[in-house]
Amino acid sequence: MADQSQELLFEILRKLQSDMSILKDGQRETRQEINSLRNYMHLIQGDMNNLRGTMSQMLDRLDRIENRLELRELAEAQSKV
Repeated sequence: MADQSQELLFEILRKLQSDMSILKDGQRETRQEINSLRNYMHLIQGDMNNLRGTMSQMLDRLDRIENRLELRELAEAQSKV
């Protein structure tokens, strides 16, 4: 009788060990996917920072162009008077 209960206990332990191995594999895959998402988010953040820099440069350039146009318009208005 003790032999059967010991055999049953070993079978349960083997099943638990197998289940734990499957869980660890799933956790490893999930961790890899999270790391991939994290890397992708860093790339997107870098792209956004580059876009912000480019947008800032374009706005500065637009301001300079608008200032030139206003000066030109002012000079034309003064020459007409």
